[in-house]
Amino acid sequence: MEMKQSKRYKMIQRIVQILGIIAIIASFILVIWLYQLGILNDSNQMKDLVKRHDILGPLIFIGIQILQVVFPVIPGGVTTIVGFLVFGPWLGFILNYAGIVIGSIILFALVQRYGRKFILLFVKEDEFFKYEKRLESEGYERFFILCMLSPISPADILVMITGLTNMSIKRFTTIMILTKPLSILSYSYLWIYGGKWIQQFLK
Repeated sequence: MEMKQSKRYKMIQRIVQILGIIAIIASFILVIWLYQLGILNDSNQMKDLVKRHDILGPLIFIGIQILQVVFPVIPGGVTTIVGFLVFGPWLGFILNYAGIVIGSIILFALVQRYGRKFILLFVKEDEFFKYEKRLESEGYERFFILCMLSPISPADILVMITGLTNMSIKRFTTIMILTKPLSILSYSYLWIYGGKWIQQFLK
């Protein structure tokens, strides 16, 4: 099943795809730059960075996290891990949590307002229809909650798909507030400490 799209809409889709590629490249450049600054491998460098930007830095980071959720072509995993490494485990978690939850609520509201056309700016049709079929199954809300708890589920896509349901924004917000702590923590610690665990296991 294909949806008819105007030339203007297809042009916007193409622009979004190009911006997505640029965002991915920029994310890798950011990681390399932070590594060269010593921020990713020197805890003292991290602490100095946070002290120099103790107010503006966290606000900018929350803004970045909101943007990467609302504009779901930016690799959110990279920014989430950087948040933990730069701001430390506690502040990093709070900033990640705030940015991701706020961004998810905005994304959900945008889909409620603009529907499938908004989703198809970021998701290919075959992938969209694959997830949309889930809406027809019983227990979709339970499935959605389990996915939000998981650190490896396609969270942004599922948030958008859920925006097509009759779920209220109040209930959606409650689900995000309750589920996101586990997924953020497990995802971040999996990537930060997973490599070390593997190295120790192989020794």
